[in-house]
Amino acid sequence: MEWYSKLYIGDRAKPKAEKIIRKLKRNAGQIDIYLITLAANGQDMLDIIHSAYLKLPAVRRNLPMIVGIAKGYDEAVDIVQEMLAETCAQAGNTNIPEYLKQKEGSVSKEKELQE
Repeated sequence: MEWYSKLYIGDRAKPKAEKIIRKLKRNAGQIDIYLITLAANGQDMLDIIHSAYLKLPAVRRNLPMIVGIAKGYDEAVDIVQEMLAETCAQAGNTNIPEYLKQKEGSVSKEKELQE
């Protein structure tokens, strides 16, 4: 599983974020947890999937980078809307995957400068 360094976490998922991530890594089932990932098909920007799909070996093996975690589908949609608004404000376009790559690249550069 590949995780985005600045993971978006919904307000309802935030109090138990570490526990949720640990369970996802251990393949434990979780009710009402949704993941926001980069799109698997290369045409869309993001996918929202229920954590139960991680039980399938093919899905787990081919899972794109996880960029967000939400408790409930509605919260997942809210996070995607937040990501879109942030992308529009910061990058001036709606290309969320490209914005996330740039944002992650700037984090890596900041870490290099601090070291």
